[in-house]
Amino acid sequence: MYHRKEKLKMDNRTLVKICGLRRAEDAQAANRILPDFAGFILSPGFRRSISLEKALELRKILAPGIRTVGVFLDADPEEIREAADSGAIDMIQLHGREDNEYINTLTSMTSLPVIKAFRVSSQKDLDAASASSAHWILLDSGTGTGKTFDWEMLESFLQEHAESSGAEADPDTCVRAVKRLFPGNHPWLLAGGLSRENVAAAIRRFCPTAVDVSSKVETDGWKDPQKMRAFTETARGL
Repeated sequence: MYHRKEKLKMDNRTLVKICGLRRAEDAQAANRILPDFAGFILSPGFRRSISLEKALELRKILAPGIRTVGVFLDADPEEIREAADSGAIDMIQLHGREDNEYINTLTSMTSLPVIKAFRVSSQKDLDAASASSAHWILLDSGTGTGKTFDWEMLESFLQEHAESSGAEADPDTCVRAVKRLFPGNHPWLLAGGLSRENVAAAIRRFCPTAVDVSSKVETDGWKDPQKMRAFTETARGL
């Protein structure tokens, strides 16, 4: 199992996260393609929500090299610490209104890396992401909406920060020649409406640390092994 204090190896390959695993067959399909991350929705009330007990069951099925991410929305920090201490998850993802004070409290309670998700609707959201105290950030259009946000705005934001930092943009590969980090030196995940059809363009355009997919690798609301494989292979084939 991924040790909570281990540093994630960063290289030129974009990492892949498949979120919303619910069934043993989802975990078995993941083992055949080995994404870098597998996400469990651990806050109740969502279509893909599962219990901590189910997450533990799936963690035991998943290959050791797949890092598991517990997704929470405005949860009590004690609830998150329980999940962290259980061994079911290797990282924590916050998808609600959690601010830096909340994140700092949480990181004092557990040594697991924290991902903070931001729903991007304006440049203020991108500014907030760059100022986050989380270890990682995630840019999304919502909570499992399956839709992209304004990529033009993101491109302009990244270009502006690249120029201010003195980094040179490479139009053939990436908007900025920086080590796949978001402003504020955050490793970051791009999410929201990514699919096999558009993930290659997204990676070339933005060079995210990782790409995150859920609904676009499903058929009739359930994870589809063929779509999971196609997405992962497309993202890794660049």
